[in-house]
Amino acid sequence: MSTVMVLNGPNLQRLGTREPDVYGVVSLPEVAEALQGAVPDGIRVQVTQTDDEATLIGWLHVAADTRSPVILNPAAFAHYSYALHDAVRIVTTSGVPVVEVHITNPAAREEFRRESVVSPAVTGVIAGFGTDGYLMALDWVVRRWSGKQLPAAG
Repeated sequence: MSTVMVLNGPNLQRLGTREPDVYGVVSLPEVAEALQGAVPDGIRVQVTQTDDEATLIGWLHVAADTRSPVILNPAAFAHYSYALHDAVRIVTTSGVPVVEVHITNPAAREEFRRESVVSPAVTGVIAGFGTDGYLMALDWVVRRWSGKQLPAAG
């Protein structure tokens, strides 16, 4: 493994300013910086964001083709995109992990947010820990996929 793909769905470019009481004040560039600072030498983190479902699906195809593990925050696509579910399955059935991350706890939110049609296709889900969920997912991916332990936070 040389690259971990961190894929973000709609509206996540607004992190830090969009409903900070719900999503926090950390921006997506700050998340990317924290992830870059947390990986061991020899591993690259590629953080991308799109509001376009087709683009996100295309990135998942790249992950399958390059055998790059994925940290995926599908955002609102989680609740209705069966196409995204199918693209995730392409990655996971090829033996490459995909960790679904949600900044908030969808189970504690509005009814329509409580089900993810993507979750059945992913390797695991981390939700409700704010943007720290990205770091938790990265730690798991690096340890599972490369056998390397991330340095302790702090």
